[in-house]
Amino acid sequence: MNQQLTMGFPDGITVHIKREDLIHPFVSGNKFRKLKYNLLQAKEERQETLLTFGGAFSNHIAALAFAGKEKGFKTIGIIRGNELRDKILENPTLQFAKNCGMQFEFVSRENYRLKNEIAFLEDLKQKYGDFYLIPEGGTNELAIKGCEEILTEEDAEFDYIGCSVGTGGTICGIINSILPHQKILGFPALKGDFLKEEIRNMVNNNNWDLVTDYHFGGYGKVNIELIAFINQFYAENNIPLDPIYTGKMVFGVIDLIQKNYFSPQSKILLIHTGGIQGIQGMNISLRNKKLPIIDING
Repeated sequence: MNQQLTMGFPDGITVHIKREDLIHPFVSGNKFRKLKYNLLQAKEERQETLLTFGGAFSNHIAALAFAGKEKGFKTIGIIRGNELRDKILENPTLQFAKNCGMQFEFVSRENYRLKNEIAFLEDLKQKYGDFYLIPEGGTNELAIKGCEEILTEEDAEFDYIGCSVGTGGTICGIINSILPHQKILGFPALKGDFLKEEIRNMVNNNNWDLVTDYHFGGYGKVNIELIAFINQFYAENNIPLDPIYTGKMVFGVIDLIQKNYFSPQSKILLIHTGGIQGIQGMNISLRNKKLPIIDING
């Protein structure tokens, strides 16, 4: 569903949001897209267990735990941070995943960096037996295939597509499916443009760019300005935005409109990639820092 914003943009510019966050109550947005073909492949291979990686408030961990339960898989989450082992009850994402039946293994940040090493994965197979591996964030070729289905025929009218960027899988799928007249703008949640080369190696055209000015300090970082924007946006449009990905992207696009980045009469489509479950965890952190919280309850 595409929802038009009624904020009154200059020069005849129109902005719609594709509400991918509404696809599924627990496996929403790009997580639904990324898992679709991976779950089918796991069934095809007759695997019984899904294993993946993620951090404290990972949307991917929450989505995989529920999808695994729904589709009859055992799930294992390798979680970054030994200190989280005794804090599951304080963490709404991990508590949700646990309630879905996910088994956790908590590892140090140093060991977590080994997640792509063959020896590390072999040790996990020795411990847990055979499993179907889904990478951190869910990005692989099958995930990109799923994300190629985000855009539909009704989206042909748009000139620009805005998308947040984490591991790069979602934007790769969108890039592979755009029409010749469309340009993709990706807004990384992490500092730097190091993802450019990785994305370039996974896509079939060059009609895209990364806008690296709206990470707000890096992954998981927010400030009062971003929180106020998300709250005001919800009040005006009744659309919740997560602070890690989509909130930063929407902020960036609206700021670029105000800076005359887009030509008059441009039609812009923003992809809402979900992640709303992470707001609860972010608000815990904000309260601890005595900062304003994200209020999507009206």
